[in-house]
Amino acid sequence: MTEHAHRGEPLDPIDRRIVAELSRDGRLSVRTLAERVHISRTAAHNRLLHLQQRGVITGFGAQIDRRAIGLSISALVVVRVGDVPWEGLARTLAALPFVEKVQAVSGDLDLILTVSAPDHEQLSQAILRDIQELPGVVSTRSHLILAEVPGRPPAQALDVWRK
Repeated sequence: MTEHAHRGEPLDPIDRRIVAELSRDGRLSVRTLAERVHISRTAAHNRLLHLQQRGVITGFGAQIDRRAIGLSISALVVVRVGDVPWEGLARTLAALPFVEKVQAVSGDLDLILTVSAPDHEQLSQAILRDIQELPGVVSTRSHLILAEVPGRPPAQALDVWRK
C-alpha cells in the first residue's frame, strides 16, 4: 500500500464494500461488482479507478496453495537486527528465495519472516545460510508452521466496521 493511502480520506461504506468484494474474488467484472454493492457500472468503474489511484487497491492476483506448488514446509523466522538500517535488511531478506513475507514488529523482536520451501533441507539452508549469514542479522529463531487456519482477510474486515 502506498504511503499516501494511509493519510488519505477514509473509505466510505461503498468503497469498503467494493474492497471487501474484490478481496473475496479479484476477478469480478465491474458489472458484477456494481450489482453486489448496488451501484451503477459507471460508478463502480470510477470508484475502482479511484481506489487504485489512491493506493488502496495495489494489484490483483491469485491465491496459491503452497503445498500444491511443492512448498511443503513453512516456518516463521524471528530475526533480531544489529547495527544496520532495518529497512534495507528487510528488502534484502524479502528478495531471498523462499521468503514469502517480511514484517517489522515491535517489542524485543525486529522482523518476522514467513519462509516456505520444498523440503526440510532446503528450508534449513534458507534459514542457516541465506538468512543468518546476512550482515546485520544478529540472531534468528525458527518456528515450524504445523497447521494454518485462515481468518478474515484484512479487506473483508471492512464488512464489520462499526461507526
